[in-house]
Amino acid sequence: MTAAATPPASGLVVVDKPGGMTSHDVVARIRRLAGTRKVGHAGTLDPMATGILVVGVEKATRLLGYLMLTEKEYQATIRLGVSTSTDDAEGEVTGSASAAGVSAEALEAAVAKLTGEIEQVPPAVSAIKVGGQRAYKLTRAGAAPELKPRPVTVHQFTITGVRRADGDAVLDVDATVRCSSGTYIRSLARDLGAMLGTGGHLTALRRTRVGGYGLDVARTLDQLAAHFEVLPLAQAAAAAFPRRDLDEAEARRLATGGRLTALAGVHATGPSAAFAPDGALVALVTEEAGQARPLAVFV
Repeated sequence: MTAAATPPASGLVVVDKPGGMTSHDVVARIRRLAGTRKVGHAGTLDPMATGILVVGVEKATRLLGYLMLTEKEYQATIRLGVSTSTDDAEGEVTGSASAAGVSAEALEAAVAKLTGEIEQVPPAVSAIKVGGQRAYKLTRAGAAPELKPRPVTVHQFTITGVRRADGDAVLDVDATVRCSSGTYIRSLARDLGAMLGTGGHLTALRRTRVGGYGLDVARTLDQLAAHFEVLPLAQAAAAAFPRRDLDEAEARRLATGGRLTALAGVHATGPSAAFAPDGALVALVTEEAGQARPLAVFV
């Protein structure tokens, strides 16, 4: 009699994505390592970009939609003096204007205007859907859509270094960016160049944090191939969301889709993770109108 196969464990894998791979490539690799097709990711990284890609396995895929809404942090390099068709180094050069006259004061002033709550037009080559089709597909077919500005929040846009090249015609700007979900760093590069009259595009991007997950918990694909394991569901949720501990009666009620009384004095702006007395993740909940309502139940 053959023993039943052990089902794949549910949890998150925080991958340090290498350059040159799509986010889908990473998901395909994790599917093979995890032995299941029930794998997804939170927040696409362009092939050029490196850094944190949060991947969910089995039940943890239900966390991903909420993780996508969390704050993110990047290390970026923006090249002023050259514009491209994709707003990054993978596109064709579409224009150039010397950045020799850009002073430190002008650069800081432009960065300040792109910090805080801003309206941002996504790149034409992006995965945003327009009339049911991806913007990048329309653009590559010669029918680039006119994308509307969207509100995003840039919590931090800090210049960490500058370097001049090509006889000062090009200015490379290193920066740390901490921003809301939906913010395009390529658009920040493009808009910074437009403000300074030089054009600009992104030449390097590394995502260093997604919500509560930093590079300290990220693992490379080679490391995962050598020893594959997931961050258990309860531990993953505790790192990403505010915690609510339940008693036995509350855990039973929430597990069957019931509602709880909202915690006094708590004004959550996003989901909370609710845990049973034994530490198991029961559900993600949202608090509204004095009640805690389950968004996703895991037991």
